[in-house]
Formats: sequence, C-alpha cells, structure tokens
Amino acid sequence: MRHLLSAADLDTSEVAAILDLAEEMAQVLHRPVKKLPALRGRTAVNLFFEDSTRTRSSFEIAGKWLSADVINISAKGSSVSKGESLRDTVLTVAAMGVDALIIRHAASGAPWQAANWLAEQGRDVHVLNAGDGTHEHPTQALLDSFTLRRHFRVAEPELTDFAGKRIAIVGDVTHSRVARSNVALLSTLGADVTIVAPPTLLPSGIATWPVSVSSDLDAVLPEVDAVMMLRVQRERMSGGYFPTPREYTIGYGLTRPRLDALRPGTAICHPGPMNRGLEISADAADAANSLILDQVAAGVAVRMSVLYELLGGDDEESPVVGAGGRPVRRAVPEGAAV
Repeated sequence: MRHLLSAADLDTSEVAAILDLAEEMAQVLHRPVKKLPALRGRTAVNLFFEDSTRTRSSFEIAGKWLSADVINISAKGSSVSKGESLRDTVLTVAAMGVDALIIRHAASGAPWQAANWLAEQGRDVHVLNAGDGTHEHPTQALLDSFTLRRHFRVAEPELTDFAGKRIAIVGDVTHSRVARSNVALLSTLGADVTIVAPPTLLPSGIATWPVSVSSDLDAVLPEVDAVMMLRVQRERMSGGYFPTPREYTIGYGLTRPRLDALRPGTAICHPGPMNRGLEISADAADAANSLILDQVAAGVAVRMSVLYELLGGDDEESPVVGAGGRPVRRAVPEGAAV
C-alpha cells in the first residue's frame, strides 16, 4: 500500500486483511506495557489543518505503540499561519526524511494532491488521508466496520462480510466525509445501506451511490441491524438547511421513542463528536447497544494496522493490501507479535 487515500481503493480481501490485523493489534490495549517494536526507526507526521481530538490522538497513540516517532504539526503555530502554501509545507516536512504524512485538510482532495507533489519530487513518503473536506475519511470507515464486525460476530462468530446486513446512515450526508467512506466500504463488504436525511442534506449525485435513500427515519429504523448517526456539521453550513434544531431532532434525531423502536441488539454508532440532544439523545448515546466508545477504542487498533501496512512492510514480499501501490506486507517482526 503506497498510500491510503480512499476507502474505495480497498477490495473485500484487503479490508479483511486490515481488520484481521487490527484484531491482533487490539490485544495491545489490554497489555500492561502497550509497546511493540514493529515500526522502530520510522517517523510519521500528523499534519492537521483542521481541529481534531479522536483522529489525531488515535494516530499518535497508534504510532507510538508501534514504536514509531510521531510528530504533530497543526496549522496554528506552523509556517502556514505565515502564509506558506500546502505544497511548500508538504515538501518541506518530507525533505526532513520522514516516512509518512497523515493529512487532515479542509480542502477535498488535499491528500491526493500531496501524494502527487511527493511523487513529482521523487520523495518516498507515504500519505494517509485523515479526512479531506467533505470528501473522504477512510480510516474512520475502517474502524466503523471493525466495530460492527465485532458486534455482529457475537451472534455469528464465523461472519466474514456484511452480506444481508442492513445499515442506516442518518443525518447530514452533504457535509459528511464519514458517510462517503462508509458507503464505499460497507458496500464493498456487501451491506445493504440506506441513507436517511432531509432532502436539503442529500448531496448532488446521490442517485449514483450504491444505496437506498429515504426521508422517513421512523419507517427505516425497525428494519436495520445498525444505525449510524452523523453529526450535524453546523460549521460547514452557510444557509438554512433545516428550519430549527428542534425540528431537525423531531424529524431525524435518534430520540428516546425512536430508541424503543429499534429491534433488540441493533447497533448504534456515531463517528463523533456528538451533538447530544440534536442528532442523538443522551439515552441513545449511552444505551447498552451503543458502540460509540467501542468505535473510539477501535480507532487505535485499526490505525495501528494501517500504519503497519504502510510502514512495516518489505517491498520484496507479497502484498496484503495493494490499493494502487507497491507490496508492503510482511510477517510481524520477531518480538512484535501481539
């Protein structure tokens, strides 16, 4: 895997390989000493131009638990605040000899552009998309699938894909990179995905997505195996996408009455951060079948898996994940087994 830029780059076997390795990595969370030598000597840079708590922290923890050196750079406090361009920032950091750039940026396509600039300069630096504008967030989709797979395996231990599973993604789809990556990945795994949103929060071109679309949340909820609530991204809204927050909650919030309408064991997910009382009630967020904190924990294991696939491999060996790049996978180094 040369880079991880899009969830759509991964096929079923590649997703399974990442999630299976993440299962092994997840065991590290329960160890007294959470440290593996797998990426010793490697350097990864979190290059974040947008605010983040979960994604940046989990990438930092994942890298450090694999013994990589992790450096955090944010727009505030960097040369970006002095007017430096994204291109110059990317090439400047790459020139310092780092191995990977983990990029979050408000502009859709920024990680792709960064990868192109690095290729033009002949820089052997991996690029990982940590969220670009309203476009994609592939590691979030991977950790969501990891969490759901664990949930479904309680009843079906041999489950390998999501064929026959019905999953609803609800809310602000227009501004959601999480929704786009999840649609791509869940469809790859065979799930039947339904998008539920008011017409004003449905993106143009959704008719071409491999999903069903509904505006009636109450009709969809009793039929699904999992429901993923999306944050209302008010910071990206410049117009009246819905009349009032109260009306949005009435129409599309996972309220206490709607929680009662779910079938027993239906998984409740949210990528966070949550607007409690807007798209999800406190009762739903804290329910016994809520997987929200499981998603947070999964973020570290999945990002450990992805970082290892990017940085821990041997070019002469066969790839496990080959999303448009060179072979990278090798056995976990001796002493690094989890």
